[in-house]
Amino acid sequence: MRTAIRALAITAAAALTVTGLAACSSGGSGSSGDSKTLTYWASNQGTSLQNDKEVLTPVLEKFTKETGIKVNLQVIGWNDLQTKITTAVTSGQGPDVVNIGNTWATSLQATGAFQEFGDSEMQAIGGADKFGKVALSTGGAPGKTVTSVPLYGLAYGLYYNKQMFKDAGIEAPTTWEQLVTDAKKLTTGGKYGFTIAGGSYTENSHFAFINSAQNGGEWFDKDGKPTFTQKANVDGIKRYLDLMQSDKVVNTSNAQYDNGTQAVSDFANKKAAMMLTQNNANATITSNGMTTDEFGVVPFPAPQGGEDIASFPAGINLSVFKNTKNKDGALKFVKYMTSADTQATLDKPYSALPVLASAADSVTDEQTKTFLDIYNNKAKPLPLVPAEDQFESTVGKAMNDMFAKIATGGSVSDSDIKSALQTAQDQVSQAAG
Repeated sequence: MRTAIRALAITAAAALTVTGLAACSSGGSGSSGDSKTLTYWASNQGTSLQNDKEVLTPVLEKFTKETGIKVNLQVIGWNDLQTKITTAVTSGQGPDVVNIGNTWATSLQATGAFQEFGDSEMQAIGGADKFGKVALSTGGAPGKTVTSVPLYGLAYGLYYNKQMFKDAGIEAPTTWEQLVTDAKKLTTGGKYGFTIAGGSYTENSHFAFINSAQNGGEWFDKDGKPTFTQKANVDGIKRYLDLMQSDKVVNTSNAQYDNGTQAVSDFANKKAAMMLTQNNANATITSNGMTTDEFGVVPFPAPQGGEDIASFPAGINLSVFKNTKNKDGALKFVKYMTSADTQATLDKPYSALPVLASAADSVTDEQTKTFLDIYNNKAKPLPLVPAEDQFESTVGKAMNDMFAKIATGGSVSDSDIKSALQTAQDQVSQAAG
């Protein structure tokens, strides 16, 4: 999913896990009313909601010209999207087709509110084989029929300012230890070695996951029960917090950054030399005046001896609400949006990774190649359990509080982290009943 923040209370997250809720409440109403109209909720992928409308409108007009089906577009910011989806699930009043962060796929699947892409539905959109294996694996829980299909691929990478590194006489880091050493050297003259979105619970939960994965940690056991207090999880979070706390390579003001674009702006404006973010940040970077020649990208480095995991296979998927009154039209739309021509049109302005198997071989840009390698070979899926959304909410918000404490002069110890994770684990267990 996009690095911008989405706000969702734990009570709303819990509502998502009530299987069959929407099917019981919708009564077959809520979606567009005729076969010539579709309502589409698109997530904010561009530099603004207006930018998304400008990118998507001609693409949707082409679909209308080809099929006669009008698409009512609503672009929704990440602060609001998951809450709106939750409301649509519980009320039965939603769109026909919706963008979802693919990390939500299993949680949303568990509601029973979304159309399964069984054999006939998958055939209607062009067949499962057209998607890359990793991309399609994000569509739902293992062993179950997917309820979403990939639209845009995303992965995390370490962005670095080439000139700052050259001036400091250093190369892009290949280990976490080297990253910290480099960041300390680059923290000088009012500039910082690193910038983060310390007030973004999604960003924080993502880095809790990746850092833990590099330690060999897990957040849930094989039965889907939370195991948040594992030492690997505590150590992974501590390593990330210490960028601000003990390493002092992150400006304490970053604790207030509640969406990824603020950190991206700091990087683009040369206030910081490095950042960890997803490949769709390129549009925001260049809109701030930094050219693609001025920065490089390498995989998120693990500590020496750690697992070679640099991301999870992030991205945006398409789902169809089960209670749509225009299933055939919705499937035609999904087929169109995941066609080779449309994908080629949209991947460029959104700096998205190709999700179609046929597109990977055509990538020539070196940065895109780096991200695609991370996506396909160095990514571990976020927990494929219904409570994944609650992991992000509870753990991410706990980290928000920890960064805020550090920024105001406090300190966070291993025992503080373990205590906060115990509270988060208790919340998730309680919500599961």
